[in-house]
Amino acid sequence: MNARSALFDLYGDHLRQRGGRAPVAALVRLLAPLGVAPPAVRTAVSRMVRQGWLEPVRLPGGPGYALTDRAVRRLDDSAARIYRTAAPEWDGTWHLAVTSLPAERAKRDRLRAGMTFLGLAQLDDSTWLGPRWSAEIDALLEVEGVPAERFVARHEGNSLELVRRAWDVEELGRFYASWLDAAQLLVSGAGPAANEEQAFATRSLLVHEWRKFLFLDPGLPRRLLPEDWPGVRAAEFFDTQSERLRPAATRFVERTLTGAP
Repeated sequence: MNARSALFDLYGDHLRQRGGRAPVAALVRLLAPLGVAPPAVRTAVSRMVRQGWLEPVRLPGGPGYALTDRAVRRLDDSAARIYRTAAPEWDGTWHLAVTSLPAERAKRDRLRAGMTFLGLAQLDDSTWLGPRWSAEIDALLEVEGVPAERFVARHEGNSLELVRRAWDVEELGRFYASWLDAAQLLVSGAGPAANEEQAFATRSLLVHEWRKFLFLDPGLPRRLLPEDWPGVRAAEFFDTQSERLRPAATRFVERTLTGAP
């Protein structure tokens, strides 16, 4: 697990609910069980400040870093997609965005990565399709300075075929099945006898691997997916195990933040 991803996970899964801020020393201690070295933590923090995700603050425990408003929006949106056991209700409405094509390759890459992360499929160079819209999409377009025309429509054809043209559903199902096998092996090492640090490390790895589906799964309506969808079994397992490990992991975070032995 790289330091930047570990920090996003830590802030999103624990620190967001505690004011979204923590001393640097606590960040270093919290990422140690995940094998992230102190220099890597500090380098990742500096990079996240430059990218507008964190901002320096002075805390009672020493110098620290807090989430920016942009980061809060991203983490809240991510949390709503991570902690679910079924796709949200869908009224049959599709959302389309027609953007201008950025001249800079780096901006095009950021736009593509961001729109995909937020659940939209790229139909051509400038047209994006998704089953829902979010304020985070508007924020992304604003940050990148990309104008877009937005449309709301209903598909008159076969929506199942539309989904399969826009997204590789079969490959996504294989990813879910593979994740479930690996996750079952991971949590088997953190049974009832696991201590708080073990529970924190295991849960952090579980959440980290599950969070990757934010970049893969657009959150398609259940009725547009295969009947025996592997994502349902994977989500149920994630919900059960993440909740089982949460109390001990939370105690570890609290002890670390307060400096308790």
